[in-house]
Amino acid sequence: MHDNVDKPVHYNSSPAVCTCGRRIECIDVAKHMNFPLGNAMKYIWRAGLKGEAVEDLKKAIQYLKYEIERIESNGA
Repeated sequence: MHDNVDKPVHYNSSPAVCTCGRRIECIDVAKHMNFPLGNAMKYIWRAGLKGEAVEDLKKAIQYLKYEIERIESNGA
């Protein structure tokens, strides 16, 4: 039985593997980023696993735009 809250199929389908043999999921990386960058990375990583890949990539672009706006507004 699938756990659609904690471990949805599209969250656990990464082919990425650490040199130690452990599978790497995008949350392992995204949890170390701020919200906009983490979400952009998650949409890119999982593009097409739950729906349309182009829609996922457009969502990633929107989160990148949020991050660019944040950086530009802070003068950083």
